[in-house]
Amino acid sequence: MARAATTTDAFNAVAEPRRRQILSYLALRERPVGDIVTDLKLDQPSVSKHLGVLRRVGLVHVRCSGRHKFYRTNANAIRPLHEWAATFERYWAHQLLRVKQIAEQEMKQPRPAPSPNKP
Repeated sequence: MARAATTTDAFNAVAEPRRRQILSYLALRERPVGDIVTDLKLDQPSVSKHLGVLRRVGLVHVRCSGRHKFYRTNANAIRPLHEWAATFERYWAHQLLRVKQIAEQEMKQPRPAPSPNKP
């Protein structure tokens, strides 16, 4: 089965580390492209390409003001990603609880006395 293009699927779009970096940066507030370029130390063509992908899959919104474009995250589009990741969060929380319970049980077990040293 062919893999979905990064430009049509939010999950594939966020598989790229720089896109995740941009999304995290935009989560704080709306930003102009220039700030993204400067603060994340990425080149402008790369940022524009990644923003285009994120916009096409609906993960960011763009607002134009004169010649400037301002980007912000689309929380509704990010929700399915969060809900999917939460499945694994619950799994790992359960696994860590089991490890804790086993460790606590072992701590309650009496320990054998150390054997005396033989010369």
